[in-house]
Amino acid sequence: MNFLYDLFVEPLASGGYLLRAMFAGSLVAIASSMIGCFIVLRRMAFLGDAISHSMLAGVVGGYLVMKLIAGEEAHFGAMILGALLAGFVTVLLIGFVSRSSRIKDDTAIGIMYTGIFAFGGAMASVFSSEIHVDLMHMVMGDVLVVDAQRLWMMGTVTAIVLFVVILFYRQLQLTSFDPIMAASVGVSATLVGYLLTACTSLVVVSAVSIVGIIQVVGLLITPAAAAYLLCNRLSRMLMLSAVLGVSSVVLGIYASAWFNIGAGSSIVMAGTVQFMTILAFAPHNGLLAGTIRRWRQAPQHIIEDVLGCLRRDETHATRFETIRAYVHAHPAMLRRVLQRMMSLSLLQQTPEGYILTEAGHLEARRLMRAHRIWETYLQRVGMPEETLHDRAHLLEHLNDEATVDYLDDRLGHPTRDPHGQEIPEDFVDLVPGAEVKASLLRDGHRAAVTAILDDLKSDQVAVGDLIVAGPREQDDTIWTFRLPSGEKLKLDHDAADLLIVRLADPLHEPHPN
Repeated sequence: MNFLYDLFVEPLASGGYLLRAMFAGSLVAIASSMIGCFIVLRRMAFLGDAISHSMLAGVVGGYLVMKLIAGEEAHFGAMILGALLAGFVTVLLIGFVSRSSRIKDDTAIGIMYTGIFAFGGAMASVFSSEIHVDLMHMVMGDVLVVDAQRLWMMGTVTAIVLFVVILFYRQLQLTSFDPIMAASVGVSATLVGYLLTACTSLVVVSAVSIVGIIQVVGLLITPAAAAYLLCNRLSRMLMLSAVLGVSSVVLGIYASAWFNIGAGSSIVMAGTVQFMTILAFAPHNGLLAGTIRRWRQAPQHIIEDVLGCLRRDETHATRFETIRAYVHAHPAMLRRVLQRMMSLSLLQQTPEGYILTEAGHLEARRLMRAHRIWETYLQRVGMPEETLHDRAHLLEHLNDEATVDYLDDRLGHPTRDPHGQEIPEDFVDLVPGAEVKASLLRDGHRAAVTAILDDLKSDQVAVGDLIVAGPREQDDTIWTFRLPSGEKLKLDHDAADLLIVRLADPLHEPHPN
């Protein structure tokens, strides 16, 4: 008990400066972390660093103006206004360079903030006899010596930031996630961006007294980034980032008292430790959760290889050893895949082995169709016959049904692959009641004509006619249809695409000889 008292209470009892430092740091942390959420979402973290560095020029300029014009030493208000002005000038210059040249935003930020920071250092060097400001205090920060005037300033900045976030929450949210939609509903992304820049400048000015120019980005970005790993809603992210920011201040000040290190550095280090802990153990977006999720998941290509193995003999159960010989995967991984497929109702385990369920048969036929269409396409583009199977086996795992449908259409809906094997029909679209192009019909399919596009030149068929697809002719390039009159309609692929039909129920009818 005495140990805990000495650890947590004794540092606070030794003087009121630690309590005041925690209060001041907490005010700044709340404002910084909330503005930091929007900066993280907009990917503007480097901009906060630029504004903080440009403050040196603003502080030196504000000090010189009051010293040379009014004869006052270290006028706090003038230095604050100078810092804000320098931040706005930095943002405007960055925007000007990126809009008027080929230079991108990140490059413009790197050029401008180093240039303005160097300009502030040059002014401090030239007018060193006139300037009596502890620049090291600005660069490194020291929350332990915050006076009442700066405490009021921090409280005012926090109140302003909270007011802006609450009042303009919807506009900030909309422009952060979808600036195009914001513009379409009349929200000016540019004006909201300037408002966010003003708040960022205010926060940076107040945070410099806590952690200094060099480390201010840590207080601005780190709590927000940690909250981003834990939350999927902006409102929760804002609240959690404020909590994480305050906790990093409290832990950092305690660490400063325990280990006799600079308070600014310890605050940023505490925030970094928090972030790294959350990065490792966040329940959904953490490294450990990602590793466990990857370990548990069943790779899609192995699932499809198992389906390919089982579809070879759909009438008998397949033993694990047979699947293992066909599928190149570690036995432990293969067992996880089989368990996953059973949970997806693709497989059923029996005493004799594994068999496909109805859903598994459907997925296996889909895979077979993709494989054979890829083989047909590769043959058409001139790939050697002996490599067709292996190449198609790789491409079938792309699992993009739209691509397969596109290739099927461009190939003229072939019915057999280069090896003479039948290509399964498009079982997704070819169901009774579906409206499809007539080019998709197979031998024996019945359908009613629902539309004839203008480019189809034929007076043999009319809307409402019940037609029956026949076997294709001339190497599958000519579609044949039996009309109600008994006549045979012949169309090429492009013409068959212009005939829209609704599939009948029942779909199939034996075609007359």
